[in-house]
Amino acid sequence: MSKDESNAAAAAAEDDDEPDEWDKRIFSTGCADENAKLTDCYFEKRDWRACKDEMERFRECWKAHRNDERTSTKDVEPGDKLEDNEKRL
Repeated sequence: MSKDESNAAAAAAEDDDEPDEWDKRIFSTGCADENAKLTDCYFEKRDWRACKDEMERFRECWKAHRNDERTSTKDVEPGDKLEDNEKRL
């Protein structure tokens, strides 16, 4: 590896340490840890259904930090049909 390539690789590694726009948005929710655990679970298991506990902890954190008001999200009620939720929006 040449000196220029080495410098470019070091600069790229430094950039990875800086939070990007996505990271900043996640950190601003107050639920970055819960989000990371949920993402890690999905990465390991490749099935959201296997990550219900992580999803619930993320959902509780999201509500505790009042992010549902900030983003105007709506919860799906158990047993609701998709059409019913679309009418509610």
